[in-house]
Amino acid sequence: METIEEGHFLRVSDLKQFAYCERIVYYLYCLPDVRPVTYKMEAAHEAHEREENREERRSLQPYGLQAGERVFNLWLESSRLGLRGRLDLAIRCRDEAIPIDYKDSPGRLGPHWVLQLAAYGLLLQEAWGLPVRRGFIYYIPQRRAREVPLTPALLDEVEEKIRAIWRIVLHESMPPPTRQRARCVACEFRLFCNDVPVLRGAPTDAFRPP
Repeated sequence: METIEEGHFLRVSDLKQFAYCERIVYYLYCLPDVRPVTYKMEAAHEAHEREENREERRSLQPYGLQAGERVFNLWLESSRLGLRGRLDLAIRCRDEAIPIDYKDSPGRLGPHWVLQLAAYGLLLQEAWGLPVRRGFIYYIPQRRAREVPLTPALLDEVEEKIRAIWRIVLHESMPPPTRQRARCVACEFRLFCNDVPVLRGAPTDAFRPP
């Protein structure tokens, strides 16, 4: 991978965005002043704070554990990967570390969520020196945890995607748009993709640059 300047990091959430549409990370880093803070972002942050207060009073039963040390809002970073992020919850057990990512959605387990969780797993494994074999997605609306295997193949895939994102950022190279054009309808960056036809029914004021 090309040289990453010291002190420069990607965010774990970039993996989720990259899986949804590779162009999003281009806009975030190569045109960094165009993204608004939406109501959905603010509401999700508030939901995570409320869930942390509940979690402190909850046993480890949702994760199938009898014992473990819980660490909330754990800041993690890796100079090797050029990656950093704040994990909602990490559990330190005798022989493993377990990342847990809160989601303010009852939806199905998407591959972009899995990649983000696996990225936290890589960071946690490096920070604590414990193996990471699994993680959990915790669905806040349902108060239900779903276990996700973090296999060596998945962790290798995440590292490759991190390298791919860095190539986009370092070369300021715009990738092709997602093939799933239905995702473009409500995308906050839709008006910047002039090579993507406007879909019928797309809102004309979904996002306008400041």
